[in-house]
Amino acid sequence: MSSKPVLSVKNVAVAYKIRGGEIEAVQDVSFDIPRGGSQGIVGESGCGKSTISWAIVNFLGSNGYVKRGSIKFQGQEMIGKDGEELRRLRGDQIAMVFQDPMQALNPSMTLGGQMKEVLTVHRNLSDKEAETRCIEMLERVYMPDAVNVMKRYPHQISGGQQQRVVIATALLTNPALLIMDEPTTALDVTVEATVLDLIADLRREFDTAIMYISHNLGVVARVCDHVGVMYAGEMVERGTVAEIYKNPTHPYTQGLIRCVPKLGADKASSVLYPIRGRVPPPNNRPVGCIFGPRCDYRQTKCEQERPPLRHLSHGQSVRCHFAEEIDWFAWEPTADVLPPQVSQKTDQAPILQIDGLQKYYTAQGGSLRDMLGLSEPRYVKALEQASFSVPKGSTLGIVGESGCGKSTLIKTIIGLEGSTSGEAQFLGMDITTHLSERDESTIKELQMVFQNPDSTMNPSYTVGQQIGRPMERFKTVPKDQVRAEVVKLLQAVRLGETYIDRLPRQLSGGEKQRVGIARALASSPDLVLCDEPVSALDVSVQAAVLNLLLELQAENNTTMLFIAHDLSVVRFFSDYVAVMYLGQIMELGPAEAIYAPPYHPYTEALLSAVPIPDPFAQQKRIRLEGNVPSAISPPSGCRFHTRCPRRQHLPNNGQICETENPPWQQIAKEHHILCHISKETLVEFEPVIRT
Repeated sequence: MSSKPVLSVKNVAVAYKIRGGEIEAVQDVSFDIPRGGSQGIVGESGCGKSTISWAIVNFLGSNGYVKRGSIKFQGQEMIGKDGEELRRLRGDQIAMVFQDPMQALNPSMTLGGQMKEVLTVHRNLSDKEAETRCIEMLERVYMPDAVNVMKRYPHQISGGQQQRVVIATALLTNPALLIMDEPTTALDVTVEATVLDLIADLRREFDTAIMYISHNLGVVARVCDHVGVMYAGEMVERGTVAEIYKNPTHPYTQGLIRCVPKLGADKASSVLYPIRGRVPPPNNRPVGCIFGPRCDYRQTKCEQERPPLRHLSHGQSVRCHFAEEIDWFAWEPTADVLPPQVSQKTDQAPILQIDGLQKYYTAQGGSLRDMLGLSEPRYVKALEQASFSVPKGSTLGIVGESGCGKSTLIKTIIGLEGSTSGEAQFLGMDITTHLSERDESTIKELQMVFQNPDSTMNPSYTVGQQIGRPMERFKTVPKDQVRAEVVKLLQAVRLGETYIDRLPRQLSGGEKQRVGIARALASSPDLVLCDEPVSALDVSVQAAVLNLLLELQAENNTTMLFIAHDLSVVRFFSDYVAVMYLGQIMELGPAEAIYAPPYHPYTEALLSAVPIPDPFAQQKRIRLEGNVPSAISPPSGCRFHTRCPRRQHLPNNGQICETENPPWQQIAKEHHILCHISKETLVEFEPVIRT
């Protein structure tokens, strides 16, 4: 890597004009990114990570501006450049990938038209040359059916596919600087791994400088050389990834690392410690050290003096008065962040029994024969022969790529979809019917926490009204006691009575999710279905929500089904795990068995793709080739055979996988794998991760 930085940010402060004055959102941030280097920026929401990226490309809006400092790109000062100069740089030498792809996609243009425009404007390519290059780049980010995707509009593809289009567009011109703001949040773990590999290839082939913003410490450990930790608009620690992950110096950095579950850790042997409090708003930062109110080591000096950014002997820079005196290995939790008491799982009778459950959707064709009903009906085989049972008081984690049937399974159990065939019993009652056909007692005992609380909360009703509604509907408490019970639930989810009259717009994302949990628990259900309940949360809020769910489960002996794309979270939270692929369960068993050899080849590939927040861990590299096949015409035999990296372990290169359905093999008690490869061969596979 060249010593001359591609991007140099020096003592930058970003301010926003407001009525009666201004607010400094970012203060005194400095870092350099050399050619071929990668700088990670981590921190909670509201810390100023995205604001710095917007300042670099002058996306601060009409009331935002760089108040002081310098931002140089390849030696050119960016502050003060006019619109035309910036337009020549943006999209060509500087590219940016936003967290929300719809911020970057024009809903009125085809995806191909938007992508080709980058090459025709900045590279003067012909339309045909630009189209060929765009298709090639879409295929590099594993976009299925890239040729036809070029003809579609943004609303006609999924959120994960939209993000792949944005990433491919950013890479078209081989930019000198690539700014990525949470680019893989919406992607499956396998697609995320290929995108991160693509970023590594870009650095290696074109010496591209990368600025990578993320709250996922595992992703930063995989793709970055250096990392800067931001808190409340300030860079509180900076250094190499290896040094900061091995020996975090600032109390905030230490707190972030303690919030993250390690892959392989479970709730019985490990603990997550959320950071108390929240990030202060820019207009209400404390005097002295801005992290002081949340710090376990604060002293009088911290309350009175703002610490400068100091350079330590081992290469790190830290903004803390007492960094050299803090031994993070000797840290002990205070009473307000003590973990929940996790109940020991006992052998209890199953509360939920699923046997051969199927869900098919009729595929709507676009031809005239289809519209007239003259052609043979086709079906999307979203869920196929799902069978399992869940003991009362335990948690079943469900993992797999998008389109594997996780959400369909949950929707069928909750009653948002009726099943096509098979049996499903909850507390001895048949739940294969649609929600409208279920009796009230079944609905009361079966509740759900949705991924996006905004989409399930009425913006016109207060928090108290929304939590109290199930109590009134199911008459779980007398009407005159509803408010008191709502207050108890709010206190249980660590919100308190002051939230009872607030509207959803007055809550943060983490607070909305806690309200969603409280509402799901309002009817005192026996089974709670959790669909990605922590995927959009900061690591500290995620730790607090997971601890809350564990505590409530222990107190009420609640049974849970837990969907998440983060396999570390699933391992930590779950007693049992089901691995799904293309509508089928491929592996099922106790969590500790799923995460250790022998694995199903698909499980092995998923574990290989997980970003680990440990730059020293040795992780086997397994990448699945191709895309998930269509659920309308799934492959014959084993559905995974078209992508399986282990077929060579069978005679004739696994021809049996193409023609015969694999058998269920019992590996150990309660642990089963759906695969033709023998148990003896599977046992010989090495562990995916060595720490």
